Amino acid sequence: MIQDAPSARSKSGVIPRSTPVAPSIGEQRTAFPILRRSSEGRLLSAARYRNGESFFLGIEKLRFAVPSDLLYQSGIVAQMALSSHLLDVGFDDRWCARNIGLHIGKALAYANATGLNYHSPSLEWLAPVLSPYNVWRNPDLDGSRPPAPELLPDIPPLLRELLDHVRGVTGHPRPRRRKAHG
Repeated sequence: MIQDAPSARSKSGVIPRSTPVAPSIGEQRTAFPILRRSSEGRLLSAARYRNGESFFLGIEKLRFAVPSDLLYQSGIVAQMALSSHLLDVGFDDRWCARNIGLHIGKALAYANATGLNYHSPSLEWLAPVLSPYNVWRNPDLDGSRPPAPELLPDIPPLLRELLDHVRGVTGHPRPRRRKAHG
């Protein structure tokens, strides 16, 4: 249930009723949780944003010769950016893990339903490829992975734009010290 509050961006409020009900994810609708902003959620949101920036460094420096590694790392960056917004507006991290998991399209739908307002045709095309992004790291029992698409969008500027948009909405500062993960 979504409760009334003066502003969706207030520091300690809840998301107002005018926020759309849970986004439609395929044929299945997941119940929308009660959203309560907290200092704990804000701190976790900032940490996710910083980690997304750190994982992005490897992509920015084009460290990946194998497309599956690039797709895995891209999934991590997108998920960290989107979950930063979700945690910032009051989603519970455990709820996100259970109901969104590693699915970029679901995270993007929930983020947009709660005020992220990020609409990128390239990310919307890439989201199903990345979801769930662990398929690009962990092969199936027979050792196979899905084939990487032959044509991919230009991923570094796409993810830079997403991170910058999330930073603009959440107000998290860009990290000063840049250390790459991955």
